[in-house]
Amino acid sequence: RRFSRRPAVTLLDVFQLHARRRPHQPLLRFQDEIYTYEDMDRHSNRAAWALSRRLALQSGRTVAVLLPNEPTYVWTWLALAKLGCPMACLNCNVRGRALRHALETAQATLVLASPGERGTTGHSGGFGNIGGLWSP
Repeated sequence: RRFSRRPAVTLLDVFQLHARRRPHQPLLRFQDEIYTYEDMDRHSNRAAWALSRRLALQSGRTVAVLLPNEPTYVWTWLALAKLGCPMACLNCNVRGRALRHALETAQATLVLASPGERGTTGHSGGFGNIGGLWSP
């Protein structure tokens, strides 16, 4: 029955429900850090604000994300979901032609990546028609 609801219940809806009901409950452990639902909600709200205000990111715009597996990845995903932007998840271990193919297939107009991923497309000159933002 849950899957037939209209509008559909999304992972963002479930996250926000838990963030309201149990904000201090741990959600994510990364190395020695523990992030609660409240922490992740706060970080994702800040990221959403920055993306919408500083970059004029609007709902429906596809964003390619090239981040390592760390908490930033989670709150970036939440921020994009809050803005209504589809996220093209790119494997941060992919390089060269495979990365270029993934970027072109995603048809993203913006790329979010950690500084360590800059210039890993396997050629100089950036991403062609894909606009790029390299953020920490």
